Amino acid sequence: MRCSLPHLPCTSLVVLFLSVATVCLAADPYVFFDWTVSYLTASPLGTRQQVIGINGQFPGPILNVTTNWNVVVNVKNNLDEPLLLTWNGIQHRKNSWQDGVLGTNCPIPSGWNWTYEFQVKDQIGSFFYFPSTNFQRAAGGYGGIIINNRDIIPVPFLLPDGDVTLFISDWFTKSHKKLRKDVESKIDFGAPDGILINGFGPFPYSSELASGGFPYGTINVEPGRTYRFRVHNSGIATTLNFRIQNHNLLLVETEGSYTVQQNYTNMDIHVGQSFSFLVTMDQSGSNDYYIVASTRFTKSSSSPKATGVAILHYSSSQGPASGPLPDPPIELDTSFSMNQARSIRLLNVSAGAARPNPQGSFKYGQITVTDVYVIVNRPPEKIDGRLRATLNGISYLPPSTPLKLAQQYNISGVYKLDFPKRPMNRHPKVDTSVMNGTYKGFMEIIFQNSDTTVKSYHLDGYAFFVVGMDFGLWTENSRSLYNKGDGVARSTTQVFPGAWTAILVYLDNAGMWNLRIDNLASWYLGQEVYLNVVNPEIDTSENSIPENTIYCGRLSPLQRDQSQRVNFSGSPRSVLVTSRGILLAIFAILISSLAR
Repeated sequence: MRCSLPHLPCTSLVVLFLSVATVCLAADPYVFFDWTVSYLTASPLGTRQQVIGINGQFPGPILNVTTNWNVVVNVKNNLDEPLLLTWNGIQHRKNSWQDGVLGTNCPIPSGWNWTYEFQVKDQIGSFFYFPSTNFQRAAGGYGGIIINNRDIIPVPFLLPDGDVTLFISDWFTKSHKKLRKDVESKIDFGAPDGILINGFGPFPYSSELASGGFPYGTINVEPGRTYRFRVHNSGIATTLNFRIQNHNLLLVETEGSYTVQQNYTNMDIHVGQSFSFLVTMDQSGSNDYYIVASTRFTKSSSSPKATGVAILHYSSSQGPASGPLPDPPIELDTSFSMNQARSIRLLNVSAGAARPNPQGSFKYGQITVTDVYVIVNRPPEKIDGRLRATLNGISYLPPSTPLKLAQQYNISGVYKLDFPKRPMNRHPKVDTSVMNGTYKGFMEIIFQNSDTTVKSYHLDGYAFFVVGMDFGLWTENSRSLYNKGDGVARSTTQVFPGAWTAILVYLDNAGMWNLRIDNLASWYLGQEVYLNVVNPEIDTSENSIPENTIYCGRLSPLQRDQSQRVNFSGSPRSVLVTSRGILLAIFAILISSLAR
């Protein structure tokens, strides 16, 4: 929103100041970021390699904003291939144009900039962003998103003394381009070469690592204080177990939903998931402690590098961390992990969240389901001579024209609204098939994992209720196992091998939304689909196509020169424009006019 003053007499200015002040105070603030995405050279596991950084940082900068703020991010692509950034867990209310995936956006060409503009409408919590194309996530390019409560809305716990963001991720010393080729040719890239914590390799806790000479991460804390740890699995393939030596993890939030507060000694965090823990520095503080992220369900290499270790450093510490690393769960025990996931419950957040969509707005267990989808993923197989992976027998083929643009311009033949509600008894195929959602309907989706590894499913645009999971095949009788009262709401859920997970989602967010397996190889080989949600009435509140849209495919003739695009590259890296700032500017003009 812009507020300006015309040339008026002083008395008129006073009246206008009061009226404009009333309007401007109601406006939601804007925050601007200017990012350059480029290759950097780093040695996280002791081997020099190319990573993707933002503004020279790996991981990238943190977007620290507040509920309902408008976020403007100008992205300059200095990579040698097209780029899109997606905002994992950000719902983009009625604005899928900003989602940053190939179904909604043409990628940003090398050397170009493009400006994202979205509102973090009615959301709170911990999220992250990452590159969504060309296997680039395997090289980094990720960073954190923190959405704070507004001051008038309290959080359901005492405010912590500090805030810590941790990225735990599997890591490979091969480049993302080499990994991409390996996936295309059915070369299993296997267990990771190591686990990174905030882009750093492991602390040299063993003699095998002591000679490595590569840097490790350190988190500095004060004795007796409590910190909020926001932990994201930003990796590409591997479930990781997170723990801190001699410290409890009090779970308080998952991807924008406050949870019933429970203590855990460790937590399995699956690809794409985010958790917030309160951790109290209640130890003697005479020495440091290990922060650990280790692989799960991988039959991983015995190399110590395959475990990520950082240091929790008390200001009173007199010596290094010592003793063995805290014990993980049994490596291949999926039952432990499933029971842990089932123990996570949704808090009654009527006093804590902004607009927890849809939690708190109704009792989801009593809502009539409109559509039911049973989605089965299978291991990769050859289709028409190429390795592909399928959902319900269909391997998604991204068209050259994004689905949302084709819908906007009524271009036929780009996609079909015929994604099957059950697996079809037919040969697998490659196609651009889209799910048809009923606006303001209530959809039940059952994910059945027929592969041999844990899969993470993510849905853009929404938070869904995780209502059940179990081993074996899902049947109609499985609904008797559902949690219909306090299932956690989140945007990414795990599905164990040979098991199912059921979710419920209220389709109140019009747009074209990506539903995918977040494990990067599966996603790259076609295990994704789009959910089309259209308001049948004229919806003036849904955002129109952005003026700076990049056109590609069949709409390429509409493309204007890069110089005509919105460009905030002259703005400071992070400049907050608030209603208070607007009022101060108005007040300065008023005083100047009165002084004449």
